[in-house]
Amino acid sequence: MKYFNPVIRGFNPDPSVCRAGNDYYLVTSTFEYFPGIPIYRSADLVNWEHIANAVTRPSQLPMSEAEASGGIWAPTIRYNDGIFYITATFSGRGNFIISAPDPRGEWSDAVWTDMDGIDPSMLFDNGKMYYCANDCGGRIKLYKTEGISLAEMNPETGKVTGEIKRIWEGTGGGWLEAPHIYHIGDWYYLLAAEGGTGANHTAVLARSRNIWGEYEPCPYNPILTNRNDTSKQISCAGHADLVDTPSGDWYMAHLAARSYVSGKTTLGRETFLTPVKWADGWFTAENKKASIENEASAEQRIDTRFVCDFKTADWENIWLFVRGRNDDYIKRSNGVMTLVPNAKVTDKRGFPSMAAVRQADFECTAEIELDFAPRENGDEAGLAVYLSPKNIYSIAKKRENGADYITVTMRADELIHIIYHTKVPEDKIKFKIKSSTEKYEFYYAAYNGEYISAGNAPAKFITTDIADRCFTGAVIGAYVQSDMKTTAAAKITRFAVG
Repeated sequence: MKYFNPVIRGFNPDPSVCRAGNDYYLVTSTFEYFPGIPIYRSADLVNWEHIANAVTRPSQLPMSEAEASGGIWAPTIRYNDGIFYITATFSGRGNFIISAPDPRGEWSDAVWTDMDGIDPSMLFDNGKMYYCANDCGGRIKLYKTEGISLAEMNPETGKVTGEIKRIWEGTGGGWLEAPHIYHIGDWYYLLAAEGGTGANHTAVLARSRNIWGEYEPCPYNPILTNRNDTSKQISCAGHADLVDTPSGDWYMAHLAARSYVSGKTTLGRETFLTPVKWADGWFTAENKKASIENEASAEQRIDTRFVCDFKTADWENIWLFVRGRNDDYIKRSNGVMTLVPNAKVTDKRGFPSMAAVRQADFECTAEIELDFAPRENGDEAGLAVYLSPKNIYSIAKKRENGADYITVTMRADELIHIIYHTKVPEDKIKFKIKSSTEKYEFYYAAYNGEYISAGNAPAKFITTDIADRCFTGAVIGAYVQSDMKTTAAAKITRFAVG
């Protein structure tokens, strides 16, 4: 049977995967978004269910400090002796470990580690836990050149036992990061990324009979890259994690991006699954690159449609909020999500009143039903495509000079362009955004009326290549904001995307 990449769609970069019995668990980076670190479960590596999020309480991490593309970087998940562990970097603060006996349950508060550097990973081996990271990418620069360092660590306290030792300096491809160590047979294998997380991204491999080295590089390096892929379907393949099946097959979960114009994407880096082959004691990705179509023993089911009628007060795992969710301003019950103005979506700090989900495919449609009566000039509520505080497309109802308007706004770095602007008398309206590889189209209607076109905007200004150092991808969400202190609430009775 065939399966198609990505296996987890929409922005889900830096995947890490582990097996516990016959089940697989996978986590990805969430950066400034809350809840943090989605946990996906699969029985076959092809079909994944978003079962929980690991960071769900403000006490766990200082999410209020997260800047755009800051926050939580590159988590690793491991299972040992009945406990699941996740370690990751919190940008500007260091590395942390959280744990839980049940990945669906509450995860612990963060334990901050003695070891700095980015993209940390863990290996449980012979009753010990070893911790490795890129040792020149953190707050404390231990070396002037890049490399991977290793230490023995207590996973419950984050305290290092003994010395921190540099074990490998890579193959010279630059941007050495994302290290994972595996003990397979008589060898310790060190899998890492090089080339930066853009078009030149790669996965490279080394091995040693002693965990402390010396590590010899794989003669087939890079073992995964799409930098020379002439099909141009996939770019940025790298940052991989290895996993085996009970039947003895091997795969790498890794990040990559679906491309549509000159390597650009609105979706960000997604989670791909690539078969692994072994030869001469080394492993490489099948064909040494990622492919859209692959062979698997399981039938793949792809359904990215999400519809919410807010009948319950519980938030589905799919929802995302910038830096946090303030329940005084974002509420739901009895078929209504109520948003009250707080921070603006363009603010670099605070908690905007926006509830969003990942854009999972280039071609999708998002719709909301909105009941909103502005009170003050600047009161605004609507539907937005959000990449960063500087890169946002929106269709909204907004009060200006005492009158209410439908306004479509394109924010692209320093450019702010009004695409559509017309008066609207109704409080109850519907908004729709349709996306494609080329553009976003905007529509509005009265609750029982036909949709009216409100123009379009080019997709290229929402691509991660255009936005400055943007590690995320497009999300689509309902929002409310105001220029003044106001309680003009937006009531959303339906949200659909897919």
